[in-house]
Amino acid sequence: MVPDIPPNPPVTPKDAATVALVRERDAGMEVFLMRRVTGMAFAGGMTVFPGGGVDRRDADTSVAWVGPEPAWWGRKFSCDPTMARALVCAAVRETFEESGVLLAGKDDVSVVADAAQYAEVRHALVNREVSLAQFLADAGLVLRADLLRPWANWVTPAEEPRRYDTRFFLAVLPEGQHADGATTEADQAGWQRPQEAIDDWKAGRVGLLPPTWMTLAELRDAGTVAAAMAMERQTTDKIIPKVIRRGNKLHAVLPGDPEYDRAPLHLDPSPDDEVAGR
Repeated sequence: MVPDIPPNPPVTPKDAATVALVRERDAGMEVFLMRRVTGMAFAGGMTVFPGGGVDRRDADTSVAWVGPEPAWWGRKFSCDPTMARALVCAAVRETFEESGVLLAGKDDVSVVADAAQYAEVRHALVNREVSLAQFLADAGLVLRADLLRPWANWVTPAEEPRRYDTRFFLAVLPEGQHADGATTEADQAGWQRPQEAIDDWKAGRVGLLPPTWMTLAELRDAGTVAAAMAMERQTTDKIIPKVIRRGNKLHAVLPGDPEYDRAPLHLDPSPDDEVAGR
């Protein structure tokens, strides 16, 4: 929600990672979505993918790792290898904390089949009592970076008091695992086809932020999990929505929209403004 008096200068975005978790079913691709608890400081009441901010310990170089190296991820997300390592670790950690899905295995060809056995450690991660590196080492697991795909890079508009520079990843639900959404940050979670989620948003049944509905539309257009995972995204340029006023409603506009280049870099909202869904 845009505040009555936006910060000036804008708040520096915090690095974050989020994962669009998908699976293939007879009816088509499904994506795991969670509705954030109303009243949360950021995106309260919105339907989102699992994710969250980068923890300083996510950059720990002792994390056992297989798959593309941090330098490769850094090229994809236009950041240095240290930040790239932290982003990938944050993506794996946050996905496990919020959905119970663990993208790790005993070696470079195996994946945990039942992540429920690590339920206690999951709670310890949430409470910051243990780091991802320590958890993986104690469990004899390696992080499977090769199970992730880089997808996009979204930055919260300048008007917001809480801003995130969020890298979006794509991953397939590992065979045998179950996403449960058992987190205090969400009051509802489940699987849904991308078009169904978009239809719910258009009908006003759920709230979606621009990064979420755009990712859902891209997944819908990909058609299948295999096609989405095979998409080659050379780089993920930062996408920064801008906020414009149409009458008494505030709308987010994206690059490519005719109004984007004409939108002010910093909009001062009126007390009468309402925030539109798009």
